[in-house]
Amino acid sequence: MKSNLQIVADHYAASARGDLAGMLADLSPQAAWTEMAGFPCAGTWIGATQVSAHVFAVLGRDWEDYTFVLERLIDGGEEVVGIGSYSGTYRKTGKSMRARATHVWRLAGGRIVAFEQFTDTLLVARAMQA
Repeated sequence: MKSNLQIVADHYAASARGDLAGMLADLSPQAAWTEMAGFPCAGTWIGATQVSAHVFAVLGRDWEDYTFVLERLIDGGEEVVGIGSYSGTYRKTGKSMRARATHVWRLAGGRIVAFEQFTDTLLVARAMQA
């Protein structure tokens, strides 16, 4: 069985290659995925179908070259922290942004059971304003 750190590392590797199925492969059906208030996909989404529809589909539709670049993973056992940066260009305004972000992952039984995002939502909002 993969370690919790490897499960999260595999998610980021799948993200880097644009593999949505790979990104969601280890997500528990009841996983709670929370995007920060003030972020374009704000809310808590349950399971892969909601996460795909309310987070990744929205980001892909509204942003050009939207990416998260992982800089560091911190292994906390049942919790893993990913630190990096978002970047992309908002399609409606043509404005680009780059914002630092931290992701807190909680795992149990070899599955992702929770994700919480922390980022500078003001930098994202500025790119979205005409």
